Amino acid sequence: MSTFLFDKIIFGPVYSRRLGVSLGINLLPGNRKICNFDCIYCECGLTHTADISKEEMPGRDLVKNALFQSLEDMAASDQEPDAITFAGNGEPTIHPEINGIIEDTIEVKNIFFPDSDIVMLSNSTTILIPEVRKALKKLDKCILKLDSALDETLRLHNRPGIEVDAEGLVKALADLDFDIIIQTMFIRGTIDSREIDNTSEKEVEALLEALKRIKPVEVQVYTISRDAPEGYNIRKVEPATLQEIAERINKLGIKTQVSA
Repeated sequence: MSTFLFDKIIFGPVYSRRLGVSLGINLLPGNRKICNFDCIYCECGLTHTADISKEEMPGRDLVKNALFQSLEDMAASDQEPDAITFAGNGEPTIHPEINGIIEDTIEVKNIFFPDSDIVMLSNSTTILIPEVRKALKKLDKCILKLDSALDETLRLHNRPGIEVDAEGLVKALADLDFDIIIQTMFIRGTIDSREIDNTSEKEVEALLEALKRIKPVEVQVYTISRDAPEGYNIRKVEPATLQEIAERINKLGIKTQVSA
């Protein structure tokens, strides 16, 4: 098992398959994963709880100061990030100061690297919260998860710790009034003695119908690059299959990016 946690507020820069040179921002504790999903492929391992107090999260000023120092150091070494990305040890948008933190990030970024993108990686579950939607609209790229448009697969794949269903998630995504990128993780394997394969014709057809409603500016089609937590029997999907799915999405008039 090769899962890991980010032990600092600012991490990287790292090379991302989808974003290029990315400086990460972790708004969650450095010693445990906090998320309302427990995805079977998560690089941070298992979710033990979605409960967290504000005191456990880094405060707005602490985040701003840490980002300022990191970008100042990168500027001094002439190392420009392609992206400044909210990611880390779980779901970033559960931070109660997310809107103000994004405003600070824009301010600091513009001092050092005005051409860098500010990006959010989110599991989509908080987009009905007005303060979160307000924050996400300010980003250069808002990348939202939709691994399946079918309930059974969503529950096997993402193991939500909150009340959520595929139709409700698709409707919430379709109702957003700003540009979004959909990110779909394709995997095969066996979970709790049940077969999982979201590359099947039934799965892909359901996803295509959902994408017609959501109308994202882009879909990121990808598969696992690391071992899954707890030795789950999960396998990568071959590049040819990912490309075939991407071509079907392209036919809807939606741009795709494939990461095998």
